[in-house]
Amino acid sequence: MTRILDRYIFREITMTWFGVTMVLLLILLTNQFARVLGDVAKGKLPKDAAFDVIGLSAAQYLTVVVPIGLFLSIMLALGRLYRDSEMPAMMACRVGPSGIYRPLMWLLLPLALGVAWLSIEGAPRALTAVDRIGAEARREADLTSIEPGRFTTFGPDQAVVYGERVTPEGEMENVFMQRQVESGLIEVVIAARGEQVDSEDTDTRLLVLHDGRRYEGVPGTTRFRVVEFAEHGIPYQLPSLDTPDPRPRAMAFSELVTSSELEHIAETQWRLGIPLSTIILAMLAVPLSRSQPRAGRYGRIAIGLLVFIIYLNMLSAAKAWIEQATISPSLGLWWVHGSVMLFTLGLLAIQNGWHRRLWR
Repeated sequence: MTRILDRYIFREITMTWFGVTMVLLLILLTNQFARVLGDVAKGKLPKDAAFDVIGLSAAQYLTVVVPIGLFLSIMLALGRLYRDSEMPAMMACRVGPSGIYRPLMWLLLPLALGVAWLSIEGAPRALTAVDRIGAEARREADLTSIEPGRFTTFGPDQAVVYGERVTPEGEMENVFMQRQVESGLIEVVIAARGEQVDSEDTDTRLLVLHDGRRYEGVPGTTRFRVVEFAEHGIPYQLPSLDTPDPRPRAMAFSELVTSSELEHIAETQWRLGIPLSTIILAMLAVPLSRSQPRAGRYGRIAIGLLVFIIYLNMLSAAKAWIEQATISPSLGLWWVHGSVMLFTLGLLAIQNGWHRRLWR
């Protein structure tokens, strides 16, 4: 009988978790897909890298989707069992909290291990890969990424470029360009045509303009120099593929652990706290899902979401306090996890009468 009930509870929670997780992930990826398409349209990303970015984003989203998906699935699955009077029948057969947590562990432990790997190694690697794809796209950006008839920021020196038309070969017609050469010194170039040419230096390219004029001077003064040219090459440095100072979110875990900077300590505790919060949320969902037979199916979901939002906001606030040296790093995020865990144990004690036994 015990094995049958274990398999039944495990199947109900697993099927609900899979559906909830896929829905949440699909919502997040749909939003990300719209942003990626916008970057592709603006030339910030190559077309063939769009699905790579979406796939890498999914790895980052899973660190958030898996814990909340498991939390909601437990509440939905057990809530249905309470509503249909199946759980009271199981309790009549002496199925207590251990009879619920035992099949839950079959799903919880693999998910917690998977989330731990994602938060510690997988998600930072995915974020680094996304940053590198963006850097490569900026490095390989050419004049075809400029939208005809619109002012566009082009190159690492943030030059403003306008082209009335851009041919399929990447040549602009009726070109306007403005850039800041030095502090206070502005250069404005008007040309009939413009094209991008590679140079001998792999880190430098040339924007070659044909048949135009160059105006150089300081705005607000009458001292300007005007030069007419048949061909004018403007070199610009390509952005580097290397990130000299990566964000803490993209840093390797081994670097974070050995660092004494408060921001790195906060990021380390945040990554370690994700699998821990997955376990705590799963344990908390069991007492929160308890309801009376034939009660509303989603009555407890609102309470569960409120508890989850408070938990998440407390973690975010504690992380910010570590970075600002408001609280000690040794206290860190652990007091938040401990408080929620005590709240969970308190609910279990009240619902199962453990507090009365202890009082006696």
